[in-house]
Amino acid sequence: MGQISEFVVTILELLSFLFITAIGIAILWVIVAYVRDITQTESTLRRNYPVIARFRYLFEHLGEFFRQYFFALDREEMPFNRAERSWVYRAAKNVDSTVAFGSSRDLRPAGTVFFVNCPFPTLTEDTVEPGFVQIGPYCKHPYETDSIFNISGMSYGAISIPAVRALSKGAKKAGVWLNTGEGGLSPYHLEGGADIVFQIGTAKFGVRRPEGGFDEEKLREVAAHDQVKMFELKLSQGAKPGKGGILPGAKVTKEISKIRGIPAGEDAISPNRHPEVTSVSDLLDMMGYLRETTGKPVGFKMVVGAYGFFEDMCKEINKRGVESAPDFITIDSADGGTGAAPMSLIDNMGVPLRESLPHVVDTLKKHGLRDRIKVCASGKMINPSDVAWAYCAGADFVNSARGFMFALGCIQALQCNKNTCPTGVTTHNKKLQFGLDPQTKSERVASYAKNMRKEVGIIAHSCGVPEARALKRYHARIVLDTGRSVSMDELYPDPVIDKAAE
Repeated sequence: MGQISEFVVTILELLSFLFITAIGIAILWVIVAYVRDITQTESTLRRNYPVIARFRYLFEHLGEFFRQYFFALDREEMPFNRAERSWVYRAAKNVDSTVAFGSSRDLRPAGTVFFVNCPFPTLTEDTVEPGFVQIGPYCKHPYETDSIFNISGMSYGAISIPAVRALSKGAKKAGVWLNTGEGGLSPYHLEGGADIVFQIGTAKFGVRRPEGGFDEEKLREVAAHDQVKMFELKLSQGAKPGKGGILPGAKVTKEISKIRGIPAGEDAISPNRHPEVTSVSDLLDMMGYLRETTGKPVGFKMVVGAYGFFEDMCKEINKRGVESAPDFITIDSADGGTGAAPMSLIDNMGVPLRESLPHVVDTLKKHGLRDRIKVCASGKMINPSDVAWAYCAGADFVNSARGFMFALGCIQALQCNKNTCPTGVTTHNKKLQFGLDPQTKSERVASYAKNMRKEVGIIAHSCGVPEARALKRYHARIVLDTGRSVSMDELYPDPVIDKAAE
């Protein structure tokens, strides 16, 4: 008993010592912080309210996380609310996606889209799988696919090795294509065996000469891969039209520098446009060069801004001949995503997809080019309703990046530009990457794509058509400021065909 008592006394003395030491350290920190705050001149708050003002910055930093988990309602968060993310998580995990007791979605705000069910929906035995669509009929190697929902551009560098591996393997399992993003073609993109769309950004990473411009030998090397099915020339992207790609130097590893052809450890900032392209004519010439060099379909990606661009492009195509047209156009939305961009562009620049996609489709129809040029829709489409709307508007394909990031485990921590992503998706920190198992996450990527295809099909069947690409504008209605809805085909009626294009 005596030994036990002595042991307890020793423990209590140790705890007392630790407590007094901790109090002493806290007091010392307060003194040091006080002196530093009243002597510095950068922060008015800290100078006027030394020590106490420091908690203001702490609470401001923690505020976004508390709002996400405790205070924001399911439909309130931005850029994606909890209800939207929850559907993706359930679809990726391949668990029950049904909900109870009615919808929590408010159908009254202006701009809300809903679909009109048919009195006689399509029976299960009458449904069909989406058919194959050919892209690039004038190419040496056209591309055919039946996929309706694909992985949009995410560069290796912006996202991690395990993330790229999971996307590559998952895309193969689901039968969808994987866009490389502008960071070049890495071995990890090819690892899973998926169809690849090679994106060429304004810096031409992976196919560039050191002094600028295309390296034709590198172009041919990329095109020699059977998995590389198409080339996409990026003019602009949703979150930062008019601004080139931004990859912080902390993410430019030796391997990434080799793949991209840039110095390691330095910020990789792409030009805000292709220096060689100053007109519609230059753009068509560049795509023609890429198509001739690679033998594969070539298109471009952009955020719609000045509407006159598409009118001018269509006129120039009809003047040259339809074989000069881009094989596809990817329309990105003003509310698209990125890992790093100025807020002035993220918040204010470009036309949202809800307006730009119908405009582009109608312009192509007007000039008789709709069948020649395939249209991909991209930008903040992660749920079946978003994808179904795009098909109503006239898209041939839908691409998503952030949806597949959620499938990988992204929790919208908003750390993409800091190399501190807690889920390992957008970081090169090995400790943070450890939690992202490519094999497990590839299954979730595949399940997400498959469940998206399934549920978009369910919407189509409810509208009375056999598959997603049969959806038309009259299948969707949009709520106006008056509180009443109008059919989408009334808002965007069929264009008057340009007689000169016939």
